[in-house]
Amino acid sequence: MAMLVIVVENAPPRLRGRLAAWLLEVRAGVFVGDYSARTRDRIWEQVEAAIGEGDAVMVWKAPTDQGFDFATVGRNRRMPVDFDGLKLVSFFPVEPRK
Repeated sequence: MAMLVIVVENAPPRLRGRLAAWLLEVRAGVFVGDYSARTRDRIWEQVEAAIGEGDAVMVWKAPTDQGFDFATVGRNRRMPVDFDGLKLVSFFPVEPRK
């Protein structure tokens, strides 16, 4: 079992309700829990399937140099990048306003 955190933005109410059934919503869109890797993967599959136009990130304790790992889904300016075994975050450029 390992701590996991899921943060959603612009998520459909149905997905938020589904997450609230498994995890504690400590702030709007911030869900925390303590589950096995198998359960974590199943929860994330539901997030990926139901996120729609929103975006989400999941962070969990992992045996890496950083002590954690993370995954993202949806449209966001931040993108995970592997840098010599470390997972960092790169930013897409800001789109000019039209």
